[in-house]
Amino acid sequence: MALHVEHLVTPRGQRQATLALLHGFTQNSRCWGPFVEALQAEPGLSGIEIVAVDAAGHGLSDPAHDDVDLWVAGDLTMQAVGPAIYLGYSMGGRTLLHAALGQLRQTGPIQDSIQDSIQGMILLGSTAGIEQKIERAKRREADEALAARLESDGLETFLDDWLANPLFAGLPEETAARSERLTNRADGLAASLRYRGTGAQESLWDRLDEITCPTLVVAGKTDTKFAAIGRRLQSAIAVETDLALPDGGHAIHLESPQAVARLVAAFVTSLVARS
Repeated sequence: MALHVEHLVTPRGQRQATLALLHGFTQNSRCWGPFVEALQAEPGLSGIEIVAVDAAGHGLSDPAHDDVDLWVAGDLTMQAVGPAIYLGYSMGGRTLLHAALGQLRQTGPIQDSIQDSIQGMILLGSTAGIEQKIERAKRREADEALAARLESDGLETFLDDWLANPLFAGLPEETAARSERLTNRADGLAASLRYRGTGAQESLWDRLDEITCPTLVVAGKTDTKFAAIGRRLQSAIAVETDLALPDGGHAIHLESPQAVARLVAAFVTSLVARS
């Protein structure tokens, strides 16, 4: 399998659905920590299987796919998991949006039912990309500089700098999963920046009205940039899209795991009730 899938929670009783977790940059499938514990404590999720995917360039996923773009990364994710309710955090949310908008490309055919694989979508601290070409080019240059620094300084030094980013100021040290992040490969993370960073991503804003699956958008209220993006995502996605802005910053699911788990549980149980 191109992407590694970690099975985190086995449902109690009959499996009603699968919830697939897509992590952010520098994380992997073992970085969900207190959030998965909070999901397990939600009684409404007792019949839900929870899996986590190692993104391309991360964790135990095949290094042969380090240099795929976000479109292919989205396809590989769907192939690895199949029909599920998907939650994508930051980079994982950007990957999820590409999967939801999957189309035929020169890299080969996609499963005809790829959109049917996404039974529901939760976007956590995510964006549909940078619209202005000049700003996108600047971000691409910044991502390249980060990739070069990662290769020259090494993973440990890079992670120390990365976790000192103001985006993660509200993240408790015990939930930062630094040791788990250190199991990633420096070359894999560098490739992720170059091929799947926000600078490499084309803007999807003008295609969001094509999305057909129920969607929940979540962003931390004090993460003002992504809270504003969350409001815009809600208005741009055509079908039933809810927005929640709990107190907290960018990694809101790790800062306030119980609050986000309650939101996710309500969304998932509403989908299961309809199926």
